[in-house]
Amino acid sequence: MRQLLSFLCLSLLSVNVFSAAASAADSDYHEQLNLRPLPQSALLASFNFRSNTTVAEFEKGNFRFFPRSLGQILQHAGTRELHLRFSLGRWDAETWGARPWDGAREGGTGVELWAWLEANTDDEADHKWLTLTNALSGLFCASLNFIDGTRTTRPVVSFQPEGDHASLANMHLLYGVLPHEVVCTENLTPFLKLLPCKGKAGIASLLDGHKLFDASWQSMAIDVRPICPTAGGDCVLQIEQTIDMVLDIDRSKRPRGNPIPRPPSGHDLPCDTSKPYHAHDTCFPADHTANQDWSLSQIFGKPMKGVPSTRSVFVSEGVRETRNPDGLSQCFEIPPSTELEMALPVPEDATLPVTITPETPLLYAERSFTGHGQERGGVQTILRNPSPTTPVDFIYMESLPWFMRIYLHTMSARLSPTPNSTTTTDQTDLIQQVYYRPALDRFRATQLEVRMRVPPAATVVLTYDFEKSILRYTEYPPDANRGFDVAAAVITILDPNQEQQEGGRRIALRTTSLLCSLPTPDFSMPYNVIIFTSTAIALAFGGMFNILVRRFVAADEGPEGGLAVLGKLKGRLKGLKGRLKK
Repeated sequence: MRQLLSFLCLSLLSVNVFSAAASAADSDYHEQLNLRPLPQSALLASFNFRSNTTVAEFEKGNFRFFPRSLGQILQHAGTRELHLRFSLGRWDAETWGARPWDGAREGGTGVELWAWLEANTDDEADHKWLTLTNALSGLFCASLNFIDGTRTTRPVVSFQPEGDHASLANMHLLYGVLPHEVVCTENLTPFLKLLPCKGKAGIASLLDGHKLFDASWQSMAIDVRPICPTAGGDCVLQIEQTIDMVLDIDRSKRPRGNPIPRPPSGHDLPCDTSKPYHAHDTCFPADHTANQDWSLSQIFGKPMKGVPSTRSVFVSEGVRETRNPDGLSQCFEIPPSTELEMALPVPEDATLPVTITPETPLLYAERSFTGHGQERGGVQTILRNPSPTTPVDFIYMESLPWFMRIYLHTMSARLSPTPNSTTTTDQTDLIQQVYYRPALDRFRATQLEVRMRVPPAATVVLTYDFEKSILRYTEYPPDANRGFDVAAAVITILDPNQEQQEGGRRIALRTTSLLCSLPTPDFSMPYNVIIFTSTAIALAFGGMFNILVRRFVAADEGPEGGLAVLGKLKGRLKGLKGRLKK
């Protein structure tokens, strides 16, 4: 195994805390941790692990850093490229800004899976897809085996291969989603087992289920793709594992012995003293993330820490520091045998809290249900372009369950300019292309892909109506009154500077998932009907059975009736004789 070097790079807004890699660009293993302070005492932590093996070695069964358990599944199912997502929570774009990795490593709430399979026919691809989902279900302790035909679609333009494929002639893209899947620590453990050190060394040792699933938002991603160098050489099969989470610094710093959150006292509140109404009894809360003291041991419960370059940095002995010429970032080279420890104290000259301005995303998206009642409804998606000069082209994809029967003729997009907008755009140019594949009841989901454009500094509202189906009573889940989860919409932003359909750089984002309420019967009625009918049948059948079987006779007409009467007479005669003798 090659010797691994460790590096730590820090900057004002994003902190590349730790990375380990081999010396060459085509290294077999690489890992890094990026920390980025966010407003309102939030911290984005992005773990990234990347390893590869040559295709020739992979076909021979020599996996090296590539996990054998996953590699054998890919070989058996004929998978050429794989993308798997586990996500919880909601990314607050209004407060936190642009998504990490441009949304490329993000998934909707629950589990998402899409893959390119090599098959000659659609039926063969469906069979391999079923094999793949069942195998991944056992590997990651998830309910991926429930991704059947009703939860599977075949996107046309929303997803493009990230790897280098010689030909796409026999490649089939299938996409499945489980919005109701609950991501927990039993999914994190198999994720860590795919790493070379099984989470026992490197930055993976910082990952703890209590910290990860206490985050406000978290996403785990696995991407497998072939990479072929342009200058020639052997193609490699690369696996990239990513974990992103947004931690609350104040909540993470709370000691384990004091798990109950308590409000801070008045003199501990960070106040914005620049406000004219600031006084000893009046406080306007300020964003104090940039000047707040924290450390990796407090955030993750283990050593390894990072700070902005403009503040004092205390590191372990043996760590070598290198500052970039721009003065905005600094890196630390960490020997393999050295345990990294770094502290982030409060600056001595910090008079006012420093406000962090996050990066503005290219597009804001909000989705919700409209209408009322249990028969019909509608979906409304609000798309806002914050740029005052540049329009945004994107592909909007919905994967809806079959019981949401949409009316395609009701789909419309209207333009709602923002107050700062001075441009006028023809609303007929908002929807440029539509691909629609209707659902088949209990067999296939609804697939809708719309290519749209949002003008500069404008807001576009996309709406359509749908009808709710009535399910069979056996098709309702145990918590039917809670509703049915609808998967998040996938928005793929296209780069206007590159060819859109030929692998141009694509920025993806997901909307929030929805909760659809369907007409639900009163499930107590079957119990009441069973009790009522059982009682009625018992009374009717019991009475009729007695009438048909039993025979009513007098007491002395029975076969033993005469003997009983004779015995009574003898007893009375004996009693009478005894009285006469006395």
